[in-house]
Amino acid sequence: MVEFLTDPIVVTVLLTIAGVGIVIELFSPKFGVPGFIGVMALLLFFYGHFQAGMAGYGTLLLFAAGILLIFLEFFLPGAISGTLGTAILILSLFIAGGNALQMGVSILISLFFTILAFFIMIKVFDKKLILFNKMVLFDSARKEDGYVSNINRTDLLGKEGVALTILRPAGTVIINSERIDAVSEGGFIDQNAKVKVIKVEGARIVVREI
Repeated sequence: MVEFLTDPIVVTVLLTIAGVGIVIELFSPKFGVPGFIGVMALLLFFYGHFQAGMAGYGTLLLFAAGILLIFLEFFLPGAISGTLGTAILILSLFIAGGNALQMGVSILISLFFTILAFFIMIKVFDKKLILFNKMVLFDSARKEDGYVSNINRTDLLGKEGVALTILRPAGTVIINSERIDAVSEGGFIDQNAKVKVIKVEGARIVVREI
């Protein structure tokens, strides 16, 4: 069985099954059969090479570290974690394979079919990446739908009130019995001074002393 699992052709098939299974799983709403088959193919690959003495515990830890870094890529900014994880993952396959040339050919063939499966899922079956859709917010809060970043108090333009606090230049004024955060036109406005709203810029209320 070990001799069978370490055969170059079988290794290529196992890696191809693993890659295609993981790609299909990316388009699934939850972990299912394709992902399970892909993981089992990888386990069989490492099991055969471990039993043959080609892969040790260090190789297995390296493989696990690569998978962990790729998983962290979904939550960390940039592409450093994913790139490093992929490199470590491929390195662990090379170390476990023993023969670097045969392993390189097997990885290239499996990558070809994996990328082909990815494009088939998108172009032929018109599938969406469910996994990434759950992690990325695609909805937008548009003004046409009633969403506003702040309240525009244009109704206060030209209204008069009293400075509740000193404005240096920011402070609080009372207009029509309503406490409003405001800024002076540029100068100092004393407490209890009469003020008038001369400009409204979104939530920024600009007042001038009367």
